[in-house]
Amino acid sequence: MNNAIQIGDKCPNFSLPNQTGEEITISDYLGKQKLVLFFYPKDDTPGCTKEACEFRDRYSEFLELGCVVFGISSDSESSHIGFIQKHSLPYSLLADKDKTVRKLFGVPGNLFGLIPGRVTYIIDENGIVIGIFNSQLDPIGHIDAAINLLQPNS
Repeated sequence: MNNAIQIGDKCPNFSLPNQTGEEITISDYLGKQKLVLFFYPKDDTPGCTKEACEFRDRYSEFLELGCVVFGISSDSESSHIGFIQKHSLPYSLLADKDKTVRKLFGVPGNLFGLIPGRVTYIIDENGIVIGIFNSQLDPIGHIDAAINLLQPNS
């Protein structure tokens, strides 16, 4: 896709409801702190659960790096609430029900577009995309890639 967000681009602004219906506007975070936005196909499917739980298990590392984590899928707020409760997820999940934000970022689909893609965007405190990890089949790799990129340069 030509319109896909690339490394070096400014993160686009958007608003989506979280699991409780509260509107989250990404510009409230841009330019203030680091962000990880992970787009995933569907709540409570094997790969997505593995990915979400790995973000949960390593969430303290993201907090120590001054980073906010948001998961984004086209599932509803009520689906997100169930997923969060079932797996004790400590971060918000955003409901992109009409896939507007997925399209805004140019997240590719897999299997002829039948399955929404699994892509993680790492955004620095200036609102610039510093990393993109795209892998449908390596859900744990998303967390490793994000933490590696967010580490202060040694």
